[in-house]
Amino acid sequence: MTNLPSQFTDGILDASVNLGVARITLAQLGPDGKAAPSSLLLVPVMQLPALANGLLTLVQQIESKMKESQAQQAPVAPEQQPMPSAFTFGGR
Repeated sequence: MTNLPSQFTDGILDASVNLGVARITLAQLGPDGKAAPSSLLLVPVMQLPALANGLLTLVQQIESKMKESQAQQAPVAPEQQPMPSAFTFGGR
């Protein structure tokens, strides 16, 4: 594990761009099920496409791992398929 600060998020609450910086308000769901701001992610607009492509690559890898897992198991409804517990990508 790493000693870097960690932030759990359930999604994006708000986003804006000012002076070349994307300000993305991340949210966590509270006990009432409503989203509440949890942190602010600041990304230079010039780096935003690389960040988005990295996240897209992660989603594609997760989908690929899930398909591999499904192929190795007996047929089960898609909503009952377990998500792989852990894996890495990007040469790590």
